[in-house]
Amino acid sequence: MKKAFLFFTILLTFTGLLAGCGTSNSAGGSGESGEGGTVTIGYFPNINHVPAMVAKDQGYYEGQLGDGTTVEYKTFPDGASFMTALKTGEIDAGLVGPGPAMNNYSTGADVKIIAGGSTGGTVVLARADSGIDSAEDFPGKTFITPRVGCTHDVQVETFLKDMGITSERIGGTMKHITGNPAQYQAMFETGKVDIAVAPEPWAAVLEQETGAKVIINADEISFGETLPASVLVASGEMIKKNPERIQNIVDAHKKAAEFIKENPEEAKEITIKDVKEVTNQELSKEVVDNAWERIGFTYEVDSEAIQAFADSSYELKFLKEKPDFSDLIDKQFIQ
Repeated sequence: MKKAFLFFTILLTFTGLLAGCGTSNSAGGSGESGEGGTVTIGYFPNINHVPAMVAKDQGYYEGQLGDGTTVEYKTFPDGASFMTALKTGEIDAGLVGPGPAMNNYSTGADVKIIAGGSTGGTVVLARADSGIDSAEDFPGKTFITPRVGCTHDVQVETFLKDMGITSERIGGTMKHITGNPAQYQAMFETGKVDIAVAPEPWAAVLEQETGAKVIINADEISFGETLPASVLVASGEMIKKNPERIQNIVDAHKKAAEFIKENPEEAKEITIKDVKEVTNQELSKEVVDNAWERIGFTYEVDSEAIQAFADSSYELKFLKEKPDFSDLIDKQFIQ
């Protein structure tokens, strides 16, 4: 039972070291011409970022960017460090969750969403001995999300608000705490939380290791089938300076999405291999299979879903001002 928890704790620690001490590939950030130089792609070693792993494994970036271009890769433990790297030119493009992209755009960062990456993957589970059988049992219980107002938090609180259930933060009875998903298993086992809002593969781990019960599945939670779980981003400056290079990056990304759709089992093998190479640990095939069922991979991006998500964040009082993301998304490269 402890094996999966130990693995993901090591994964988080190791990827944090990768992002912090520069042991991953160094950044190029050239972007001066359509060909030549170095292009650095950023991503996280998790299942929502499989398109980057596949493109890396299949050499799609190299193929699209040309023989004179060197492609390097840098992994990140969280959206904040990824966005810092993008803003400083340490990476040229990459996959990140929509939340960090939206939040940084709202505070004036030069970031554009240029394609979708994946959808789904947010699951709400109840502790096996919690006595919870449905969302109607949630009032008065304690739930955990990665952060206040994060993508997964907004999704579950939107879902519950529509049922007339709210957290103590906005006058309800549900107690909300936050923590890294690597802590969820221990918190279930000690009874500190009743409900976990878990991104994949954490939900699959909780099911396998603790017998947790799925209460709200990835296709049932608010925005579950429309909101991107990861998006491909670049800076507005890079788009203006070198649209040809951005188009090549997006074309490689599109080829990866198509590969995943046509070759799911091989894509799973690539995922397990890439995560092992980055973290020196190995995901079980069972966990990957279970998580895969709740995630979709696409280069399309739903602008309306992103705006609706932002509006809900405002209505739930996570944002002080109602945002307008009409200029955040640039779809010219996926047409």
